Amino acid sequence: MRISVSSDMDEPVARALVSELRGRGHDVVTHGALRPGSDPQWAVCSEAAARDVADGTSEQAVVCCWTGTGASIAANKVPGVRAALCTDACTADGARRWNDANVLALSLRLTSVPLLKEILDAWFGAEAGQDAEDRRNIEHIRGLDAGRSASWRGSPESGGREA
Repeated sequence: MRISVSSDMDEPVARALVSELRGRGHDVVTHGALRPGSDPQWAVCSEAAARDVADGTSEQAVVCCWTGTGASIAANKVPGVRAALCTDACTADGARRWNDANVLALSLRLTSVPLLKEILDAWFGAEAGQDAEDRRNIEHIRGLDAGRSASWRGSPESGGREA
């Protein structure tokens, strides 16, 4: 799988992330402080990694900053991206299963290398669920990406989707 990775700082956990992903057989594209000459601002590099996912250049992305919050906010501004800030394996599993998240956001401050491995195990071990309610919520998010208002719900007959 091709995965884009961004970090605003060249921190040991960010380097471990790239190494771990490559060790798992993934093709890794780096942005920000992990790529010489790339803009390391968290908003810029997180957007770049998220755009790789949105345009299909990468299947998923992992975006990192000190808290993970800014990276997740920037990534979520890109239509088609569902970034989830995950600080533990259970959250990563749920983000993939219930939210069909395609971008993992990590905190450089909170994530140790052992915790990183647990989060990645959970992230890659889970798949998007097929529960009807979860799928309706994902469709609603797609509607928001397309510019439909938050009050858009679709008809009950269409399963919450626009007819």
